[in-house]
Amino acid sequence: MNNFPKPIEVKALPDYRIWVSFTDGQSGEVSLMNLKGKGVFNAWDKNDLFSKVFVADNGRCIAWNEELEICPNSLYLDLIGKTFEEYASH
Repeated sequence: MNNFPKPIEVKALPDYRIWVSFTDGQSGEVSLMNLKGKGVFNAWDKNDLFSKVFVADNGRCIAWNEELEICPNSLYLDLIGKTFEEYASH
């Protein structure tokens, strides 16, 4: 399996979007609106948590606190506009 680049910087944007930069130089905006209000992501609306996003565990995840994190691989694929299969075959 191909190793994904790791996120090195992340910033919260309006409307549940984030700007993220990866170790391979790719960067841009990704919408997380599809997660808003679902399960643990309800916490984003409490105490302005969404704006507190950060890169955790040396780039292994994007997090908001110790309990709320997401894997950056799907965000990377969204950013470059490829499916996992397309990415894995390069």
